[in-house]
Amino acid sequence: MEYKDYYQVLGVLRTATQDEIKQAYRKLARKYHPDVSKHTDAEERFKELGEANEVLKDPEKRAAYDQMGSQWKNGQDFQPPPNWDAGFEFGGRGSGGGQDGFGGQFEQGFGNSDFFESLFGRQGRQSTQQAPAQGQDHHAKILIDLEDAYRGAKRSISLKLPTVDAQGHVVMIERTLDVSIPKGIRAGQHLRLAGQGGLGTRAGAAGDLFLEIAFKPHLLFRVDDLDVYLTLPLAPWEAALGATIQVLTPEGSVSLTIPAHSKAGRKLRLKGKGIPSSSSHAAGDQYVVLEIALPPANTEPEKDAYRAMAQAFDFNPRSHMPNH
Repeated sequence: MEYKDYYQVLGVLRTATQDEIKQAYRKLARKYHPDVSKHTDAEERFKELGEANEVLKDPEKRAAYDQMGSQWKNGQDFQPPPNWDAGFEFGGRGSGGGQDGFGGQFEQGFGNSDFFESLFGRQGRQSTQQAPAQGQDHHAKILIDLEDAYRGAKRSISLKLPTVDAQGHVVMIERTLDVSIPKGIRAGQHLRLAGQGGLGTRAGAAGDLFLEIAFKPHLLFRVDDLDVYLTLPLAPWEAALGATIQVLTPEGSVSLTIPAHSKAGRKLRLKGKGIPSSSSHAAGDQYVVLEIALPPANTEPEKDAYRAMAQAFDFNPRSHMPNH
């Protein structure tokens, strides 16, 4: 996928005000409108302009886009970093029929590039049925420790909400909230904080804040839905002869029996040791993936031990390959 420099598309600086972005778009949109333009690439340029304007005219999308940094070049190979939008508070997410989650309306006739969809999803039209006095619901993704899902926790989180200042620049307003993380929560679930969304008008009720849960990268564990995976290194003799080993789980260690003749890649299941059960799901499992770790041969006694093994075993690891 190619990175798109939306500022370059509109011909504005990254420091441009919202009014400057609007003016640049209108000027170029008139120039490249397919109904009037004589340029052979008018339709393609018009779509590019529409996509760039859709992102930069919206303070929330623009702030999220800017979070990627200015080191990227137009056309450069690009993949969005994991959880790139964590900690940003967005208004109106999910209110339309599409999946973009950032509010707003993508003007009819403009296609979404792969780059746009990788950041914002497929854009839908925003609902207009919400009462004018009702505060807008806000959404944000937060990263929690895996262990919090096992024990439950109370955490203080900081969120940044993009807004436009008096000079027309996008700035961040930060706020801190105390959040209760329930035991058994899984990645992708949402916590609802009533009344913590956008303010209502004319004494209308405030909207709600929905927090999407994601797990921070863990040094030892990998999470797949409700299941947790741990790679366990074994000495060759432990794999060959079997062993009983203390194995870590996110809630403590347990004793695990390694069957004799175990091979690298074998998965052993610890039933019910994955994400704990909650009102919405049963407990997941933990899978221990075996890995064979070879001891070093740095000293002469260590080298002699390997030489003795070579003599003791009639073993050819390449016997399944032709000419071996």
